[in-house]
Order: sequence, then C-alpha cells, then structure tokens
Amino acid sequence: MPATGPYRVVVATLGGEESGRAVSALAEALGHSPAEPFAAGRLPGGEAVAVVGASPDDGAGTALADLWPLLHACRPQAPLHAGVSGPVPTTGDLNAALGQARYALAAARAADPEGARVTAVDDLSTLGALLAGVPADVRGAFSSRVMGPLASRGSASHRMLLETLEVFLAQHGSWARTAEALHLHVNTVHYRIQRIETLTGRDLSRLDDTLDLHAALLCR
Repeated sequence: MPATGPYRVVVATLGGEESGRAVSALAEALGHSPAEPFAAGRLPGGEAVAVVGASPDDGAGTALADLWPLLHACRPQAPLHAGVSGPVPTTGDLNAALGQARYALAAARAADPEGARVTAVDDLSTLGALLAGVPADVRGAFSSRVMGPLASRGSASHRMLLETLEVFLAQHGSWARTAEALHLHVNTVHYRIQRIETLTGRDLSRLDDTLDLHAALLCR
C-alpha cells in the first residue's frame, strides 16, 4: 500500500451460505486492476472490506461494476453487492470512508436485493439513489409520517389519491397534463390535490412540502 493517499474503501457482501467467500470475491475483482494496490480483509460483522490506493478520478466503482456480473455468474444463487467510498486523502479519514462505503452498499442492496450490484458514493446523484441507502425501517417511518392517512392505502379513495399525487409530481405540478394523463377534468384534479393537502397537512404550492411528499413516495 502507498504511504500516502488518496485511498478508497470498498465493502462487499456475498449472500446466502457463501458469505465467507466475500473477501475472496472482492480480492478477485480488485486484482484485475494491478495499478491500484489494495489490502483486503473481513470486518467483525462479516462484510469484506478493502482499502485501495487510488487517484481521485480513478473510476473505481465503474471498474468493479464491469467485473461484478462475471463474479456473480460463478455463484448466481448468492446475491453479491459492493459499496465504494469517495477518495480520502489520509489514513485518518478511512473510518469516514468506511461509513460512505457502507451507505453505498445499502443502496446497492436496495436497488437489486437478489442480484449483483456495485454502487459508489459518486453514483448517488439523485434523490432516489440517496434515499436507497437509508435503512428500510427509517424510510418506512418517514413515509408514514409524511403521508399521514394516505400511507396505509387502506381504501380505494386513498389509493386513487396516491395515484393522482404520483402523476401530479411526475408532471411537474401541471394541472392540465395531470388531468390528461388520468383522463379527468382539471377541476377533479384540483379537488383531489386539495384532499391530499388536507390529509397530509402539506401545501403542494410550496417547494419544501412538495419535496417532502416526493421523498415519501420514493421511500415507500
């Protein structure tokens, strides 16, 4: 390993009965980039971890993602996921990089629970990608709190309102385009949005409230 950074941290898991082979899988993948030295081992929680000596623009996540399907093909029954941190300048920053890598790993699992996926912190460029790394129980609690009675989807009217909200947000708040997409009169869309605002306590004319509802839908 180089005495100075930058470094990246990679965390990987191999599901099912093959979990003990995660370090071997990660070392195999990293070994295909001989210009980037690394040290790999196993964390107390069972995850494989590697510290990689790399340049800030090395594209570590892309290189791993290219090899990941080949590794998964060797054990297709076992989900294979990895998270890659951003570059950090010194060894004193490795713990922070480990936290980044674990967050990216959680996002990879959420995106493809039964498959194979590599997610780098650099890939978290949308709200949906960012929220995917949040623990499922936290996402669920946030969605329930923001959506209020709509979260249960217990009645046909609530499901109808949720569909209207999804389309309204997808159409960037356009009443006319929402009405056209749902084959409704514009006045009906206005009525439904008013009901959504009443039930959730949010005002869809406000950016903050709109973002809260959009995030809550993504967290479901």
